[in-house]
Amino acid sequence: MSTPAYAGSSASALNPLRRQRRGTIELPSAVLFAFIVSLTWLFFYNVRFWEDSLQAMWHGTAASVGFMASLFVLVLCVQALLLLLLPRRLMVPATSVLFLVAAFSSFFSLHYGVVMNKDMMRNVLQTDIAEAEGLLSLQLTHWVMLLGVLPAILIWKIRLPVLSWKQAMRQRTFAISAIVATSVAALFATSSSYAVYFREHKPIRFTLAPVAPISAALQLVTAEYKTPQGPAINVSGAVRRIAAPRARPLALLIVVGETARAENFQLGGYDRPTNPRLSQLSGVTYFDDVTSCGTATAVSVPCLFSHLPRAEFSVDDAPRYMNLLDVLADAGFDVEWRDNNAGCKGVCARATQVSYAERKDPSLCSEDYCHDEILLEGLEERLRNLPRDTVFVLHMIGSHGPAYASRYPKRFEQFTPVCQSSQLQRCSTQEIVNAYDNSILYTDFVLSQAIAKLSNAAGHVDGALLYVSDHGESLGEQGIYLHGMPYRFAPDVQKHVPMLFWTSPEYARERRLDRDCLSSLARQPASHDNVYHTILGAAEVRNDSYDATLDLFSRCSAALPADHE
Repeated sequence: MSTPAYAGSSASALNPLRRQRRGTIELPSAVLFAFIVSLTWLFFYNVRFWEDSLQAMWHGTAASVGFMASLFVLVLCVQALLLLLLPRRLMVPATSVLFLVAAFSSFFSLHYGVVMNKDMMRNVLQTDIAEAEGLLSLQLTHWVMLLGVLPAILIWKIRLPVLSWKQAMRQRTFAISAIVATSVAALFATSSSYAVYFREHKPIRFTLAPVAPISAALQLVTAEYKTPQGPAINVSGAVRRIAAPRARPLALLIVVGETARAENFQLGGYDRPTNPRLSQLSGVTYFDDVTSCGTATAVSVPCLFSHLPRAEFSVDDAPRYMNLLDVLADAGFDVEWRDNNAGCKGVCARATQVSYAERKDPSLCSEDYCHDEILLEGLEERLRNLPRDTVFVLHMIGSHGPAYASRYPKRFEQFTPVCQSSQLQRCSTQEIVNAYDNSILYTDFVLSQAIAKLSNAAGHVDGALLYVSDHGESLGEQGIYLHGMPYRFAPDVQKHVPMLFWTSPEYARERRLDRDCLSSLARQPASHDNVYHTILGAAEVRNDSYDATLDLFSRCSAALPADHE
């Protein structure tokens, strides 16, 4: 009886993978486990990472071969190192979760060109159920089941050896030292190539699964932890009104667009009639060279309402400070945020909030979001009975992808055929553009209706409307879809956004706005940095942060003496 037992032990010593009677697999060390898992991630979950790395660094030379080999070794070692830093008891459960993370990350990276940096992770964590459902597909389900759920279950069949803490410490210390030494050697072997790779091709590292999403999540958690709680800080000083009381209250509509890119706006020179109504309205000034503050809603919306320019803005610090809405409220304005999107990203924390995402008006709402017309619900009656100066912020769902065809009622499907799928790769470029252009056509309608309601209430209020999109969108150019690329490397279509301003004749007359001046101004570069100061200018409100050089209309208005500015 002793001979078979001895023979079995010898066989298992020669074979690192020893199958147990219950279907489990025993590995001789946690180090082997870490490297097997890391190797699996590299081969099956990082196609986009290797594609982008090859495109960026492959030149068909021996140096290119050396760099790619060293990169493989480096990434293999780094991912194995992360697992080896975990206690033995946590290695299997943590790896199981990481397979799920890697599956989701690799799918969106490969199919949509998404990069998992901190801003994208912020978007993920702030995404509501309806927004998430728009990204679900049968292909995603199959992908996650095969590359996420299945390995997450199978990993539990692995058994790691139970060692004394001294044995475990000795084994891991040796392994980690060897990994660090190997990683350093890989870096120095082609250091000049790495200098280019890390400096010029930073977005590539945000496609590495599962390291990139985990790293982004940790950065986000750290930033949130550092954010102090308490009342918003006023760094802009006292607020003051610079105009005499009006005969009628001022109704100021700030319409925050979603995912509208300037390239597809007829008002900006696009060769399709996507703005048939706005292009016929008088009093509309379109700014055709406007740059967004970010490439994702979670960054652009807080930045849009901040007193800080993009170069100084930090989305992690934004909640600490009073924003544009707080300043207007201090100036005596009623402030109402109407939301048909995934929330105001903290901007409206101290304002009246109206959410439409849960409304079930059958004429305007589906199981997901409502169409943007719902933002105008009851607006004209409110305008006719407005007791004081009021700011309404309308946060649109706009052209949010990938389900562009869901963003407009069927009667606005003018450009056909359209992409009906959330899996944009299954549609032709023209089908994607058609669906997207129909969403812009519908935005044109909603904005024209908002202007009509302000015009109809002209006997009761002085009206003005500013529309600006939060960011743009990629529609497949260079194999990139959606948005959220790191700002420095993002294509212009994700940063070039439409912006327009409309005033009622009464408002323009009282402010003595020079239309020719506005038309000339509209051809000059502008950005989200101008919005804070332009809205304060339009509301005739001042504080220490107000900068007349950033107020787009200060030079075109003669309503106030120069010494009042």
